[in-house]
Amino acid sequence: MKLNTIICAAAVCGCVSFATAADEPAKTETAEPAKAGLAEEEQGEEEEDSLVSAEFYFGIDSKYITYGVMDGKDPIVRANGYVTFLDWWYIGGEMLFDLTKGNGKRGPYGWGNRAGKYTTIDAQTGLAHEFDLGETLGTLSVDVYYTYEYVARHKDTMNDTQYIDFELRLDDLWFEPRLWFERDLMADDGTYVNLEVGHTFPLIGDGEDATLTFKPSFAQGIGNTLRTRGYGLSDDHGGLMDATIKGELVWAVCDHVKVKAYIAYCDYWFDRKLRDGARAYNGAWGGSNDHSWNIYGGVGVALSF
Repeated sequence: MKLNTIICAAAVCGCVSFATAADEPAKTETAEPAKAGLAEEEQGEEEEDSLVSAEFYFGIDSKYITYGVMDGKDPIVRANGYVTFLDWWYIGGEMLFDLTKGNGKRGPYGWGNRAGKYTTIDAQTGLAHEFDLGETLGTLSVDVYYTYEYVARHKDTMNDTQYIDFELRLDDLWFEPRLWFERDLMADDGTYVNLEVGHTFPLIGDGEDATLTFKPSFAQGIGNTLRTRGYGLSDDHGGLMDATIKGELVWAVCDHVKVKAYIAYCDYWFDRKLRDGARAYNGAWGGSNDHSWNIYGGVGVALSF
């Protein structure tokens, strides 16, 4: 517990510049409950109903994986941040950085060697909310968002693109289903759908207050012909794409700081032509990468205010 307190205090102090001005009234009321004339439960409800909240994440992934294939064979840094207003509308973005000279995507559609530079910058805005569906289904989480992806150009051959995404989650069910739908609006006009099931096991603590949790999951992606053709996996058909087995650990250091780590295995199990396309896509990196599967992982810190 003492270690958790020290780490939490250090992380929050180091990121205090990200805190919003909307947090200040809640701090004042909490510090002087008698003067505010509110019971502890009422204060907790007011804090939960904050007009503005923020989330930030900084981590390292061992590979840059998209749709189960490698867009980068070496580690990348991932940084993102989002601000939510009225518990509905949010804005934010994500940036990916290459760490080595060997991680540059080659060929006419690559971004070249960009060690220490960004590969993509994503600007996002969306609507997200949770709806109570009763005791049987629990809470339904809905997220609809738009992304503009700015791509690091190499010889002016790789263009930016835009996406519309839609996500549904039922985290209160034992197998925690998640459905993700994505439509590319510019690069290939393709559609991708991913269904994931899993379960969160508390390792230290119980329920939502668990300090350490582990979640194994399985996800299966499917893409139409435009999506698989756009990624160079097939010229004539879509189908079942990446199947992913994943394990994720989450350590809740305190209310505002979480440390996350994951490891995953993915492959193109169910479609021979797409599996051959994934093998060729990965093999373009040379060396021993001429296989359709990938094993990768990552670790990072998430902050919330």
